[in-house]
Amino acid sequence: MGKKHKRIKRETLISYLMIAPEMILMLIFIFIPIVYAFYISLFDWNAMGTKTFVGISNYLKMMQDLTFKSSLLVTGKYALIYVLTVYVLSLAAAVFVNSIRSNKRQQACRIGIYLPNTVSTIVAATLWTFLFNSYINKILDGIGVGRQLFLGSRSQALICVAIVGIWVVFGYNMIIFLSALKDVPSEYYEAAKIDGANAVQRFFKITLPSIKGTTIFVLVTSLIASFQAFDQIRVMTSGGPGKTTEVTVYYIFQLAFEQYRFGYASTIAVSLSLIIMVVTVIQMKLLRFK
Repeated sequence: MGKKHKRIKRETLISYLMIAPEMILMLIFIFIPIVYAFYISLFDWNAMGTKTFVGISNYLKMMQDLTFKSSLLVTGKYALIYVLTVYVLSLAAAVFVNSIRSNKRQQACRIGIYLPNTVSTIVAATLWTFLFNSYINKILDGIGVGRQLFLGSRSQALICVAIVGIWVVFGYNMIIFLSALKDVPSEYYEAAKIDGANAVQRFFKITLPSIKGTTIFVLVTSLIASFQAFDQIRVMTSGGPGKTTEVTVYYIFQLAFEQYRFGYASTIAVSLSLIIMVVTVIQMKLLRFK
């Protein structure tokens, strides 16, 4: 009994030592900055002068800030476009790749679809800016549709920005869905075929319920990513035209690094973190309920 107890203690110690580096990094780069951001949010500070304690004044000011409310609305629109499209495209791509019988062809499709994920968002944004401003419009001219404003259009700019984020990430989520699909026992599909179920029925009655955990993971991570969109907006539109692509993270950037209002920027950053947390919890509860 003594040897068994020592072995368990040794294995527990090894387990803690193995996760210690990750926990230390999270403490340094996530938890401490969150606490410090909340601390700074209680002050009026330009990052150079002395801090002036204002208490919850920044939070009261935020409640009356029309630009903040507008940025939340834009963020919500972006999240809706981004999350739904990423989910549908990545799942459809995974089902398509999984249906390919040839291993070589399946591997080639996996690599081709995943490849955009190896490109940084800034590079992707620069590439798509060129495509929207030049190449795509040439194609539209050629087929008689006519040139579009795209990034200069109040109705098209947010969609164009979302396309970049979707293009970069959906291949990664496709790999996640593909792994889940391969874990679904083939016996389920064979039994369903014997019972006369068609492909659509098998997808909704077997595939979707079997990958529910993966679906929750993809939707939650996509939602969090959509609330953090910044790089492509900075490169492609700078929040324009007419603030139609000014998401909350970009507004925080403007407050902190253009207006040097670090206290107020921290207030909105902390509030956005709480909003993301609440929305994520609600999303997970709804998905589990269904």
